[in-house]
Order: sequence, then C-alpha cells, then structure tokens
Amino acid sequence: MEIILLERIEKLGGIGDVVTVKNGFARNYLLPNNKALRANEANRKLFEANRSKIEADNAERRGDAEGRAKDIDGKQVVLIRQASNTGQLYGSVSVRDIVDALAEDGVTGVTKAMVELERPIKSLGLVDVKVKLHPEVAVTVGVNVARSPDEAEMQKQGIDVIAAMFEEEQAEAVATALEPDSEDEFEDVGAAPSERAAEEAPAADEGEEA
Repeated sequence: MEIILLERIEKLGGIGDVVTVKNGFARNYLLPNNKALRANEANRKLFEANRSKIEADNAERRGDAEGRAKDIDGKQVVLIRQASNTGQLYGSVSVRDIVDALAEDGVTGVTKAMVELERPIKSLGLVDVKVKLHPEVAVTVGVNVARSPDEAEMQKQGIDVIAAMFEEEQAEAVATALEPDSEDEFEDVGAAPSERAAEEAPAADEGEEA
C-alpha cells in the first residue's frame, strides 16, 4: 500500500514522503495512529494544503521532547524481582513495568508505545532501553533488575552479582572441604604412636620376668 507519511518513521522516511508498506502495517498501525494517509489524489491535495501546519506542529512537539530528554536520558530505574541463584527471574519485566517505574521516579508522559523493548527482561542485571519521546528524539534509560536494593546498588557500581555470589559459594565449598570432619578424626586410625608404645611396655616387662 502506498502512503503519505505525516511524521518521521524510522527506516521508512520523513514527513511528506510517499512510501510503500505492507497492508497490515498500514491498516493496523500507521493509519489508525494518524502517522500516515493513504496515497490517493484527494489525500495528496489535503496534505499539501496542510503541510506547513503539520511541519510546524511536528517542530513544536520535537522541541518539547528535546527539552524533556535532558532530564530523562541516562536515568536509571530499579525493579526488585525474585530470581533463582542463576539470575533467572520468576516472571519477567515488561514495558508496562518500565513505564510504571519511570512514573514512580517522577517521569511522566512516557507511554508503552514509546518504550522499545525487543523482548521481556527475564534475568537480573542492567539493561539499556530505548525510549522515543518523539519520532526524532530518543533517549536511553537504564533498567536495574535486582533481588534487593543492596544488589541493585552493587550492579550500579558495575559488580556482577551472580558471578560474585558464585565465587563466594566456591570459596565456602573449598573452606568446608579443608576443615577436619571431626575432632575425633584420629580415633578411627588408632592410638597415637606414644600411646601404643606405652601400651606395649608392660608386655615387654612381663617377658623379661619370665
């Protein structure tokens, strides 16, 4: 389907460009969200008649987005989740979770459509997520997924929590292996040499008397 873009669409074009897209993409996303018009003669004339206003409105929205970007770009939100010792979450972190976390941190006006997350986050760690405040303005938000605030702080400092925990477990295992199993360890082996000598001494004396 041929369409006229009403805003910049990544990998497609900018305002006023006439491009060809799949019918489903146009009908399910571009047209209902007022991002494009069908490229027929009537719409071409309509676009040209309103082009100045469309471009002016876009420039105003872009300016607002650029102003907001300064306060959002590089921000990090913390999400506390339960996870296994291997770092796999019992569940996942979705776009909605990120939007809610940003709102709780005072960042308003970010919608699910603005957050570009290829797939839900399913493990502990730091993930950089792209947020498009405007078709021409994008920022990066850090998502810190941890099991506790302390672990989140460690991850923020660049510490791999899972690796650190694994190393600690290994150290404990080695320490345990090096410890004696019991204070009575030598009892199974028999008496100490000095004790055996003392026990054998009377037997030798009896032999001499004979």
